[in-house]
Amino acid sequence: MSTVILLLVTGLGLGALYFLVAAGLSLIYGLMGVLNFAHGSFLTIGAFAGFELSRRIGDGSWTALIASMALGALVGMVVAALTEFFLIRPLYTRHIEQVLVTVGLALASVALFEGIWGTDPIYTAKPALLRKTTLILGARIPNDRFLLIGCAILVLLAIVIFLKKTRYGLIIRAGVENRSMVTALGIDVRRAFTLVFAIGGAAAGLGGVLASVYYGYVSAHIGGSLLIFAFIVTVIGGLGSLAGAAVASVLVALLQQFANFYVGGTGDLAVVLALAAVLLIRPRGLMGKKT
Repeated sequence: MSTVILLLVTGLGLGALYFLVAAGLSLIYGLMGVLNFAHGSFLTIGAFAGFELSRRIGDGSWTALIASMALGALVGMVVAALTEFFLIRPLYTRHIEQVLVTVGLALASVALFEGIWGTDPIYTAKPALLRKTTLILGARIPNDRFLLIGCAILVLLAIVIFLKKTRYGLIIRAGVENRSMVTALGIDVRRAFTLVFAIGGAAAGLGGVLASVYYGYVSAHIGGSLLIFAFIVTVIGGLGSLAGAAVASVLVALLQQFANFYVGGTGDLAVVLALAAVLLIRPRGLMGKKT
């Protein structure tokens, strides 16, 4: 029983990490129709920014961790907004070019990160409390999993409240439905869409710092490896569905954890098979809308 509890809670922690990356992907595609293959770069630059700040403040302190999380989100937000403004905005009606530009940016950014920080992982420290465990029904759960779960819940609530309760959220949703009408009313939809990209980048940057807490290191490839699972989560949940991304993040992470433990480390294979099954049975995803 304790093993099942351990796998469940650690799976939720991993699912929280997947959601932080997939939330931006789902939001950007659902509201803007852009498949952003450079999204992992926002995560990686956020992780490195958090690492650089943390080691200057003092690795292993709560002050360093909180400041790193804030800086990671800010850097991810700024880089994402600049990417949208300079690279994506001229290509909104040219989807092939969007893919080529974002893939090129992802490859170039990895080379840039390797040039600055090297190709080897850089190990990081975290507060003493997060290095300890909490006993739940006989299972010793690493405390850092609770931090990831809490942050993912807060991000989900913040995005939902923003889209449903704020003026810019209303503009964004209206612009998706009828961009020309909103523009005719004198509202600059482009600015709202840049904000969407920025929000997605902030979630990814925060996810980058939390990924360094989860894995214990940062590297130039951490964003690319997580982006693969984020795309799987986004497709399974339904392209453009934030709720679908949240549900699929948990399902994918739990499947991965249980398959790794009980079926000889086949978690990645199980996730790919689940993706294939969803595409065959329900191509629009678990919570995707009919088009």
